[in-house]
Amino acid sequence: MDVSGGRGQPRPGNDESAEHTGPEAPAPGGTGDAPTAPSAPTPADAKDARPEGPTPDAGAPAPESGTPQDTGAAPDHGPPDHAAPDRGAPVHGRDRAPEHPEPPADRPARAPAGRPEHPDHPFAHSGSGKGQAPQRPEERRRGGLLMGRPFGVPVYVAPSWFLVAILITWVFGGQIDRVLPELGAASYLVSLFFAVAFYASVLVHELAHTLAALRFKLPVRRIQLQFFGGVSEIEKEAETPGREFVLAFVGPLLSLVLAGLFYLGLLAVDPSSVPGVLLAGLMVSNLIVAAFNLLPGLPLDGGRMLRAVVWAITGKPMTGTVAAAWVGRALAVCVLIGLPLLTQSGALGSDAVDNVGMDTVLDALLAAILAAIIWTGAGNSLRMARLREHLPELRARTLTRRAVPVESDTPLSEALRRANAAGARALVVVDADGVPVSLVREAAIVGVPEHRRPWVPAGTLAQDITDGMRVSAELAGEELLDALRATPATEYLVVEETGEIYGVLSAADVERAFVKAMARPS
Repeated sequence: MDVSGGRGQPRPGNDESAEHTGPEAPAPGGTGDAPTAPSAPTPADAKDARPEGPTPDAGAPAPESGTPQDTGAAPDHGPPDHAAPDRGAPVHGRDRAPEHPEPPADRPARAPAGRPEHPDHPFAHSGSGKGQAPQRPEERRRGGLLMGRPFGVPVYVAPSWFLVAILITWVFGGQIDRVLPELGAASYLVSLFFAVAFYASVLVHELAHTLAALRFKLPVRRIQLQFFGGVSEIEKEAETPGREFVLAFVGPLLSLVLAGLFYLGLLAVDPSSVPGVLLAGLMVSNLIVAAFNLLPGLPLDGGRMLRAVVWAITGKPMTGTVAAAWVGRALAVCVLIGLPLLTQSGALGSDAVDNVGMDTVLDALLAAILAAIIWTGAGNSLRMARLREHLPELRARTLTRRAVPVESDTPLSEALRRANAAGARALVVVDADGVPVSLVREAAIVGVPEHRRPWVPAGTLAQDITDGMRVSAELAGEELLDALRATPATEYLVVEETGEIYGVLSAADVERAFVKAMARPS
């Protein structure tokens, strides 16, 4: 089944409405063997400052009433607690420009051509917030118990798997007890072994997707075994419909191969023995996994295959996604209504049921869960496709604020005066040679009362510029988001390929542009 891997994004500013929790990051399809809602990232809880109106002649407005005050010192915005191995490989920042001498402190950096200068907002500092750049979900939670890293891809077992393992042990144990009553309580130990072996075959299914993705040079974030199967979270989309088809098909194909191997093993043992019962159960379960995932609707593997076919015919991946997603929703309705009817009629091999009992209720509950997962996954696939369609609209060059270089000991009031005079909205602290060394944080400026600004050096409110905080003005779309996620911060120095300062990019500005783009229809 195809599931989207998560991608993070900058947080909204603190002036955004509560409804805007930030955009979901684009997530190329992953694959799984049971319907599972894609795991999508959410923005960090912290908020960024947002520039709001022009400043008075003092340089910047005093904080609004009720706005939390910053102490004036920049908080620690270092990297997350750990590197993020869960995406198969760390997300890399791109196009880091070398350092070059910049214009002197009394002359603003040149106004980039083609970039809006926001004349109505010369250098405003409303909003407070102790911002921190977005973190990927796995930086806050690992997603379960780490079992290993085959082919360098981490494999996690979600807590929900243990609930399913208990359920399988209970249900299958009762069936073994009827077939082999002489086992007694040991039948449940055999059933537990079956549950583990079944999920091992699910892992093989996922590894097939992973190997195909790595073969096509698509990074894999992680594999997760969870409630209704497994998920391979692949970071990027396949470049062609042919690769998309192969990437989706290898999972069900491996499940069919496993079913065949278990059948051959069954021929060599007594069907009424413990090995025979186990092999028969694994054969049937892998057939079910393969057949279910071949259903032609997202987020299942068959949906990815249908998407690839429509993509190849129309030449438009978005058209394929829409078609496969709506087929997936139709499948969800069929599962919700059809599964209980088939079970009650005896068409699935059990005796027909004339009255409503516990088994009927459980069948209806299972159908409702499956239908909800498929419906949600199909909707998420549509949303992710629309998100990827709008990603190219996020361009560092158009979102960057014009910046004024100042020396570290420049009084804050003087620095703001220069910024307002130049129509700039950001401050870059440079050394004696004009080389940028740190960025003055908006949130820190807001925390300094206006009457103290002549005595506060701008450098005390700045955050040192690390290599990851230098981004190329040419970055756009997923590359831009990758660069921002690689080094969490509230502001980034944007440079030309020559190393010349282009301006300062605020994570909050990227977030607002993203929300605006997503609000437009496809």
